[in-house]
Amino acid sequence: MDDRAELIRQLKKIDLATGILVEGLQSGPHHSVFKGQGIEFSEIREYVPGDDVRSIDWKVTARYSRPFIKEFTEERDQTFYFVVDISGSSGFGSDTTKQRKILEVTASLAFAAVKNNDRIGLVLFSDQVEKFIPAKRGRKHLANLFNVMIDHKAASQKTDLAAAARFLTGALSRRCSIVILSDFASPDFFLPLRILRRRHEVLAIRVADPRELDLPDVGLIELEDPETGEQVPVDTSDPVFRERYSELVTEADRRLHSDFAKNRIPEAALLTDEPYDIPLKRFFGGVAKRRAGYVRVL
Repeated sequence: MDDRAELIRQLKKIDLATGILVEGLQSGPHHSVFKGQGIEFSEIREYVPGDDVRSIDWKVTARYSRPFIKEFTEERDQTFYFVVDISGSSGFGSDTTKQRKILEVTASLAFAAVKNNDRIGLVLFSDQVEKFIPAKRGRKHLANLFNVMIDHKAASQKTDLAAAARFLTGALSRRCSIVILSDFASPDFFLPLRILRRRHEVLAIRVADPRELDLPDVGLIELEDPETGEQVPVDTSDPVFRERYSELVTEADRRLHSDFAKNRIPEAALLTDEPYDIPLKRFFGGVAKRRAGYVRVL
C-alpha cells in the first residue's frame, strides 16, 4: 500500500468522521445497520389470542392437540467480514488508487462496527485467499486488521473472487455479514457467491476509477493489464475508438449491476474521486429496510 505513516494519519481522521456515518445509518426500525440482521429461535409456547398464526408450530400443535407457536428474538450483535481485493487491478487509479479508496471505506465501516461492539474479521484475496483473520471485537483487534491491510504485499496480481467465496463458505459456520470490496474484475464468481449467500448476508461495494469509464484523448498510449502485464497500443485521439470503448464499459457495467440484482446481492458503486459517506448512508439505509422486511415476513 501507500506510505505507511501517511495512511495511519488518514485512518485516524476516518475514525473521527465515522460517528457521522454511524449516525446516518441509525435510521429505521433497527438501532443501526450494524444491529438486528435477523432473528434466532427462543422458545415454543402455547398460542394466545392475538399471536401471529404464521408462527404456529404445526408439528407440536398436532402432538398436543392444541396450538403452540415458535418465538424468536432479534439478534442484537453481528459479525462482519471485510473481504478486500488486493489484486493488480486494484492498484489502478488516476489520482487515488482503487486500493487506497477500498482501504478508506473498509476503515470507515470497521470503525462503525467496532463502535457498535460488533465482531469484525478480514479476508485479503487475489486469485487466492492470502490472509484470513477470524472476527473479534475491540479496537486492539481493529488496529491489527489495519496493520495487516497496510503491510501485506500481494503474492499474486491476478483476481479470483470465486476462490475467496468458496473459502468463506467452508470457513464460516455462524451467520455473518460479508462485505466484499473490489472492482469485481474477476471471472465467473456469481455461482460461488450465490452459494455463500444461502447462509450469510453478502454485500458488494464496487470501486471504480473515472479513467476506466471515460478514456481521455491523450494520443497514442499503451494500455496495460495490471494482472497479466499484457500491453496493447491504442490511439485515444480516434473518436470512434473512444466511443466504442465507452459503449463496452457501459454494457459491462450494466451487465454486472443486473447480475448483482438477479442474485439478490445489494451493491454500492463508488468512484475513487468522490466522497463515499453519502452513497454508503444511502446504501446501508436500503440494506436496513430489506432486513426489516425479512424480519416481518418471518
